[in-house]
Amino acid sequence: MSKLPDFEGLAMFAKVAEEGSFAAAARVMGVSVPTVSRAVARLEERLGGRLFNRTSRQLSLTEFGQSMAGKAGEIYRQAEEVEGEAMELSVRPRGLVRLAIPMSFGLRWVAPLMPQLFRQYPELSVDLHLSDASVDLIADGFDAALRIAALPDSSLVARKLCAVTQFLVASPAYLNQHGRPKHPRELASMPCLSYAYRARTQVWRFTHASGIEEDVVPTGPLRVTNSEAMLPLLLEGMAISELPEFIASEYLMDGRLERILPEWSMTRGGLYFVTPSARTRPVKIRAVSDFFFEHLSAPTWRWAPGYESSGDIQRAGLE
Repeated sequence: MSKLPDFEGLAMFAKVAEEGSFAAAARVMGVSVPTVSRAVARLEERLGGRLFNRTSRQLSLTEFGQSMAGKAGEIYRQAEEVEGEAMELSVRPRGLVRLAIPMSFGLRWVAPLMPQLFRQYPELSVDLHLSDASVDLIADGFDAALRIAALPDSSLVARKLCAVTQFLVASPAYLNQHGRPKHPRELASMPCLSYAYRARTQVWRFTHASGIEEDVVPTGPLRVTNSEAMLPLLLEGMAISELPEFIASEYLMDGRLERILPEWSMTRGGLYFVTPSARTRPVKIRAVSDFFFEHLSAPTWRWAPGYESSGDIQRAGLE
């Protein structure tokens, strides 16, 4: 007896069990009924038991066959998946990709990458949806999204591209006039800008190097749905706010903004490439995912003086 499993026999058995007859299975697989019959008989001999009860009018699984059908069916499905993926790998990425990306991040860091993406994949086209509002990938018809979060939606398949750090910032003019807070609790009496797109009241969570945590509910004259809208008030010295590092870094480097409470870190999340399902992902989606990983996994927006490399959020099952 061959040491190799009888994959052909298992596949044909699985298809007969699924279709309910040898003739139907043969038709689906594009082979003759005798070919299917011989394959199943060979498998029965190899396994040492009957898989089907056969009469002139009816075909049914034996108890042994029932115990084997699910396993054989899974082998068949996995083989189809492997074959499909292998065939896709030989095809250049092409077609439309509908992609949802946060507004500021998309304008600053994704749009500049588009020329390179299209040079690399000339048969690819992209619908780029730029919005800070949360979208339902499946209901809204998106193929994928870039999301910035502490943890992505558990119902989605997520690939972490990099960490995203939040900084608490204000202008030197504001700090010179109002003083530099020494503890997060002092922020309660200071004008702070916050996000309006969050369903619940926004809470800033701070963690000290010693492990102590402090929550602050920011209050102030402006709530916005996009971080860029905070910049005029921040630069004019009118308030304090949190900004993601990919926006704040240029203002921190040229001194127009200063980081506040550097010994207290704010909630740190990540940038994720998310898709509705890991199974049968088209080659075009894998290509876009790999492209973003190549160009965003070691981001150039890092602000060296304020960047702490410890504490990356990880999640079991993420790539």
